[in-house]
Order: sequence, then C-alpha cells, then structure tokens
Amino acid sequence: MDNLSDTLKKLKITAVDRTDDSLEGCLDCLLQALAQNNMETSEKIQGSGILQLFASLLVPQSSCTAKVANIIAEIAKNEFMRIPCVDAGLISPLVQLLNSKDQEVLLQTGRALGNICYDSHEGRSAVDQAGGAQIVIDHLRSLCSKTDPANEKLLTVFCGMLMNYSNENDSLQAQLINMGVIPTLVKLLGIHCQNAALTEMCLVAFGNLAELESSKEQFASTNIAEELVKLFKKQIDHDKREMVFEVLAPLAENDAIKLQLVEAGLVECLLEIVQQKVDSDKEEDIAELKTASDLMVLLLLGDESMQKLFEGGKGNVFQRVLSWIPSNNHQLQLAGALAIANFARNDGNCIHMVDNGIVEKLMDLLDRHVEDGNVTVQHAALSALRNLAIPVINKAKMLSAGVTEAVLKFLKSEMPPVQFKLLGTLRMLIDAQEAAEQLGKNVKLVERLVEWCEAKDHAGVMGESNRLLSALIRHSKSKDVIKTIVQSGGIKHLVTMATSEHVIMQNEALVALALIAALELGTAEKDLEGAKLVQILHTLLADERSAPEIKYNSMVLICALMGSVASALLKELEAWNPWAGGSIFLDVAGMALSALPTVVFSVLCCCTDECPSNLCFACIP
Repeated sequence: MDNLSDTLKKLKITAVDRTDDSLEGCLDCLLQALAQNNMETSEKIQGSGILQLFASLLVPQSSCTAKVANIIAEIAKNEFMRIPCVDAGLISPLVQLLNSKDQEVLLQTGRALGNICYDSHEGRSAVDQAGGAQIVIDHLRSLCSKTDPANEKLLTVFCGMLMNYSNENDSLQAQLINMGVIPTLVKLLGIHCQNAALTEMCLVAFGNLAELESSKEQFASTNIAEELVKLFKKQIDHDKREMVFEVLAPLAENDAIKLQLVEAGLVECLLEIVQQKVDSDKEEDIAELKTASDLMVLLLLGDESMQKLFEGGKGNVFQRVLSWIPSNNHQLQLAGALAIANFARNDGNCIHMVDNGIVEKLMDLLDRHVEDGNVTVQHAALSALRNLAIPVINKAKMLSAGVTEAVLKFLKSEMPPVQFKLLGTLRMLIDAQEAAEQLGKNVKLVERLVEWCEAKDHAGVMGESNRLLSALIRHSKSKDVIKTIVQSGGIKHLVTMATSEHVIMQNEALVALALIAALELGTAEKDLEGAKLVQILHTLLADERSAPEIKYNSMVLICALMGSVASALLKELEAWNPWAGGSIFLDVAGMALSALPTVVFSVLCCCTDECPSNLCFACIP
C-alpha cells in the first residue's frame, strides 16, 4: 500500500506531463494493486482525488487509453465507486471512446460503462444522456456476423453492458426496444449459439426485455421461437435449461409466440422432460418437471396453439396430457386438469371430451382429493368441469354422470378458489328445472350459499353465491326452493344483488325477486320489506344511469308485488309519494300493466325472442 501511495502521487504528476512511458508504468502498478485487493485499492484511489484526472486521460489517440478504461472498469466493480465515477465526469469521455476503432479500447470501455451502470440509477442516467446505448447497439449490428474469439468476447461485453444499463428499468428497456435491439440479439443468438458466454448473455437480456408487453410484438416478428427451441434441445445441464425456461415463460404469454413455439417443436421437448423427470425425487428434477408442465399449460392458453395441439381430440399431445390426470404425481394431476380446462374453450372440444369419458376421469381425480386434498388440484379439476358444462348438450350428460354429487363433496372447503369454481360449476349445470329444484331444496347447500353471500373479502365467491341463489329460483320456478332460500336468510342477498354494478347480475336478481313475489310473496314478504326492496326499486327507476332492461324488469317486479292486496309491501308502494299528485310507483306499475299484452315479449325482454337465458321475468311462463 505504501508503493500504491507513491504510485498515485507519481500518477498525478505524469498525468499532467503526459509522458506515456511513465504513465503506463503507473497504470500497470494500479492494475496490479487492484488485482491483489480491489476494494482497498479503490478506496485509496477515491481518497487520492485521482479520479478526476482519468477523464483527461481517456483520449482516443493515447496508447494508455485502454488501461485507463480497464482501471475504471475494475474500480466500478465496487458499489461505492460508481457514483464517484459519474461525479468525476468519466461517462462522457467513455461514451466518446465507443467510437474508437481499437478493439481493446472498445472492450475495456464497454466493461467500464457496464460496471458503472450496474444497479446504479446515476450511472444509467449519465450513460443515457450521453447516448451510449445507441452506439453499442450499432456496434452489435455491425459486428454480429463475425465469429472470431476476440469479436465474440467484445459482443459479450456489449450485451452485458446493455443488460446492466436496462435491468429492472422499464423506461430504459423500452428505449432499447425502440432502438431495435431485439432483432439484433435474436440474430446474435442464432449465429453464436456455440459460444456459451455470449449465448448466456443474450438469454439474460431476453429475460429482461421479455417482461415488457411492448417487446412481445418485436419478438413475434423474429425467429426467436425457433432459435430458443433449437438451443433448448442442445442443453443437457439443468441450470442452462433453466435459463432458457426463464425466457420462454414470459414470451409464451403472447398468443402469436405460443403458436410459433408449438410449431418449432417445444411441446415435444416438454413432454420428454416430463417423462424423464416424473419418477425422480431429486429437488432439481422436481422443479424442472413443474416448470415444463406449467409451460405446457401456458401454451394451451392460446386459441390457435391449443386447437393445433388438440387435433380433434386425437392428437398425441392431448392423449399424453390425459394420461397425467390418473397419475400419482400431484404436479402432473394439476397440469393435466388445467390443460383439460384450457382445451375446453370451445363447444366442439367440450362435446368431444364429454363424449369420450373425460368427466369420469376428472371426478375420479376429485375423489382422490376430497379429504385433506391438494387445493390446487381441486381448483383445477373444478375449473375443467365448469368449462365442460358450458355447452347445453353437455349439461344433461354431466348431471347423469353424477357431477353435482361429486362437486357437492367440496361444500365444506374453506378455500376461496375452490369455493369459487365449485359455485361456477353448479351454476353452469342447472339450466334444467329438475336439477335446479333438487339443488334448491338442498338445505346444506343453500345455507352455505347464504354464508358465502357475505364473504366480503372474496368478491368472486360472494358474486357467484348470489348468482347461484338467483339461478336456483329462476330455473326451478319452485315454491319449495323459494321457501328453502327464505328460511335460510337468502332474500336480503338477492335484494342487495339488484344494486350490483354488473347489469347481468341486477337482471338475474330482479327476475328471481319477481318469481318470489309471484309464487311465494307471503313467505318472503317480511324479508323483502326488511331488505328495503321498495326503496331500492325507487332508486333503480329514478336513476338515469339504470339500463333500460333494469327499469323494465323493475316495473315487472312492481306488478308482481301488486298482486297481493294484503301485502305490506303494496301499502309501502302506495304510501311512497315523492311527488305531489300521486305515487310514482303506482303510475309506473299502471304503465307496465297496460303495456304488458303488447310489449312484454319484445320491449321488456332484454334477450333474444326466445330468451333462452331467462334474464327477463317477462319471458318466464
């Protein structure tokens, strides 16, 4: 360290005199000291005030320039030195050196800028202002095709510099994307796939950029899918495959890239990994199995990629996925059920799968997870059943197969995701009057629904519970179902549902309430009065923002309420007189009644002429 102090003093003098021989000796001593103890030497350099002199030494024509840049690169490895490097005015001359023709100067300059940018807002900002990124990208384009070792080393440094410059910084990543860095990096990967260091640097850069939604379109316009799959097939080492996975996952969120990856053969690679790792108990193999199967499910989220892999239900991929469901591996059970849910996104696929026994496989899977089961598997299997139940033709088949009984076993679940899918599956199934009546008279189910209607911490569960309550009434049109719901305390939730921000839920609630008023008003009257139904109807009718169908169905409900001359609700309607000259409710009801013979099946109906979804009371026989 004494020699270092002498060197620093001497450097101050020689830097002014510009004697290259003496200067070069001082710089060699500094590099040697940094190699021996980087942190302590960097502290000494900072304390000596020599940093400011380095800016004057960074000149293209000097033989010492590369060594000065090398020293800056070494000291910038220390976090505490990055801001002092910026404050010493080193960024601008370093960026100017990027225009040099000397490969060693370019190499050390790239290292210096990359290290200064690492996790440093000040460093990145200074390089940005000096325009360093664009010059580096231009170099990558011009040097891309050269495969000699020295050039590949320089390309690796420049890629690393851009990575440090933009890492976890959305605005700088967007800047690089706008500069067109993505096609250049993809080309680099294709040409230099044999160079491990450069390939790794490209993958890290892809991983950073792929997180930005704006990057997906540029990636989709390149052959990135083909290059990544080609690279993936070559990888034997787990860590290297993991790096490729980290790029594939965010890219596969884009539907166009999903299809490209499928066409490039990624699915076959993933299935091979699953087959190789399924019986292993090694931690890294278990992790890789999960990553591969999760990515497989992600690829099926794209409509085109999903349909290509379904192949009319006869494709190899579809058949392999089916074999995962009865597996003893929870990860494969989960991935298999999620894959079926993704395949079940159009009527044709759903009908084919139900006709070929997939429902029974899913019910068997659920049976294995009733007691202390895996929540994610329960959720996935219920998701698949819900999607399969959407086509009308499947509902009766699934009811006959015993799906409702299988689903009701999970009523005791305390997990909101499972509750949500359970409710959705039941709601999809009960279009038939008989099924709705059977479920609607199930006291345990109705009591659970009423309980979940108050699940304010889980909006999805609360909303689905309300919709299922309404559906039980609308589809069953049963007095017994209404009585069960009244006795379980469900009426107030249906009234509240009529104030939902979602028009479809308001409609469903109003239709259910109109049926209650028409079929079993005496039983429900106190609950309707306690829930302030009349006030809510007034609000809906007076609110200019209420949709026309909401006002129409509110009128129909008023008509139904007027059907009982002894109704306390009717008295409340008569008593409500917000404007002089008569009750608005009676006026509205009179209008509705007089219009019913000619308008009820057209104006009041918010659906089609046949109104298959029963969203209007007017359409109910």
